[in-house]
This record gives sequence, structure tokens and C-alpha cells, in this order.
Amino acid sequence: MTPQALLLLLLAAAVAVAVASAAPANGAANDLLPKYGLPKGLIPDSVSSYTFDEATGDFEIHLAGTCYVRFGDHLVYYEKTLRGCLSKGRITGLAGIQAKKLFLWVSVSGIVAHPEEGTLEFQVGFVSEELSASLFDRVPVCGASAGAQLRGVAGVIQELGLLPVAEA
Repeated sequence: MTPQALLLLLLAAAVAVAVASAAPANGAANDLLPKYGLPKGLIPDSVSSYTFDEATGDFEIHLAGTCYVRFGDHLVYYEKTLRGCLSKGRITGLAGIQAKKLFLWVSVSGIVAHPEEGTLEFQVGFVSEELSASLFDRVPVCGASAGAQLRGVAGVIQELGLLPVAEA
């Protein structure tokens, strides 16, 4: 093997290692949460990539697509991109997650862990609700058909039975 071919082979191997270390594995975003005192089941299984700044706690998670997940009686909608700031036992400035309450979809803006009570507090503006942290122990499977209900005004109209609305 010529010195140029050997150098080219070594360079290609170095680039492959650099690319592999820069692209986190799918489960890595979920595995990060327990290090900050949160259950890994807050994020569905369809993570395609993510970025996390350890200095600021800012993160951005990209899912393979939008999806719905059921946690007990609660239906949750995940947008394709989730953003927020992760710190010990909490996520603030959260964007990209909505929960269905009665017949409305509300945006979850923060999550706070209460390990002594075994609960997680989900913040929606100035209102919050606590759920058992055990609901989020396992990484949920992302589904498209689990929430085939319409969101927004059309969903409210359909649920109230005001007008017949065809689902998309």
C-alpha cells in the first residue's frame, strides 16, 4: 500500500469516527434525562437527533415526525421539534408538547420533578397538574393513529357535536 493510500485510509477513518461521535444515538436524548433527575419516558422513541448545551441546559430534540402518546388517561401530542432548558429536576421554556385536557389542547411549558412525592408537575402557563412519575418510567412508542382526533377549533367543534367534522 502506498503512503498516499495509507494516509487517505487513516483520514477516512478519522472522519468516520468524528461523524459518529457528533451524531448521537436515538436513545441518548432519553438517557440524558435521568442524569438530571427526570424519567427517560418523557420523550418518545422516535428521536432522530438532538443537541444539548451542557453550559446553558438548552436542548433541541428532533423526532422522526409528529406523534401522539398515551400516558394513562392522558393523551399527549409531540411536535417534530421539542425545545427547552434542562436543569436538575426541571425543564423550563418547553415548546413542542401539548396535552389534551377535556376537549382542549394545551401547551406544556415546563416540567418539575418532585422525587419525594414520586410525582411530576406539568406546567401550562400559571396552571399545573401533578402526575405519578411512574407513568414515565418507560420510553413510550410514538404513534400517529393513537390521537387521530382533530386538534384546534375543529376538534372542539367535533367533540361538542356542534357540526359534523370529518377527520383528516
